[in-house]
Amino acid sequence: MTDASDSLSPSSYDLIPQPPSGFKSGFVGIIGRPNVGKSTIMNQLVGQKIAITSPIAQTTRNRLRGILTTAEAQFIFVDTPGIHKPHHQLGKVLVENAKLAVRSVDVVLFVVDCATEAGGGDRYIAEFLSSSDLPVIIGLNKADLQPEEYNRLDRTYQELADARGWPVVKFSAKTTEGFEQLQATLRDRLEEGPYYYPPDLVTDQPERFIMGELIREQILLLTREEVPHSVAVEIERVQESDDITRVFAAINVERDSQKGILIGKKGSMLKTIGTAAREQMQKLIMGQVYLELFVKVRSKWRQSPSRLSQFGYKVSQD
Repeated sequence: MTDASDSLSPSSYDLIPQPPSGFKSGFVGIIGRPNVGKSTIMNQLVGQKIAITSPIAQTTRNRLRGILTTAEAQFIFVDTPGIHKPHHQLGKVLVENAKLAVRSVDVVLFVVDCATEAGGGDRYIAEFLSSSDLPVIIGLNKADLQPEEYNRLDRTYQELADARGWPVVKFSAKTTEGFEQLQATLRDRLEEGPYYYPPDLVTDQPERFIMGELIREQILLLTREEVPHSVAVEIERVQESDDITRVFAAINVERDSQKGILIGKKGSMLKTIGTAAREQMQKLIMGQVYLELFVKVRSKWRQSPSRLSQFGYKVSQD
């Protein structure tokens, strides 16, 4: 048995081809408030689930890269945590990383929820983005959920865009309606460049990271109250054999009461989480998975810089 490979694709970076004439490439930062659909947009654009989603705000905790390669361009989408007012050290790290992402991309897709009118959070992000020289596109997501008075709602975002000379694209990440225009608008703002990644790669994240996120996604979907935000998942060991991949993971929480909720009566909740996460992992690796989960109490880990670093939450340097 050996450790599972960190690669999601057999592609070799040594085999990256030369791009055709006029080929464009670049990094696209997906920025916005929590729960506006940023991760769903990236998953739909790359054609594969690489970022977890849930109705709970602040689902995304790490900067994720999704890669879409077409005949004309290679887009490297950088999904970021929602920009919000932080209430603990973890929240501060997430917001700082989202802001730092803007410094390392070529184009910004500023995503808003057009089923509601522009609010203070949207205006704050718009002001922050105005301080950079980057091309910005405002993406009006959730068009499928707009009420009849959508013209009034759209105008509140159009005013933000017009004041800064930003184009606006309206679409639905759920139905993908409007995605063709979105992709074309993004491509127009990229410069000519090389393949940064092999054309068949969809993410640069290791399998272990994606596995941990798939477990956390089920916790977000299945548990209640304060539990989801107090959870950090560690993949402690991955073992591969010819017929099965064995995954051993620890779910870290802050209080004994949260541990009890996660385990459930006679272990029922933990079993439900494990079964659902295992099914998603099997789709990821296209093979059989054995998943064993443990729950550990790590008091106040969201306030501890050392714990945050241990669980992979630290301010990015690039």
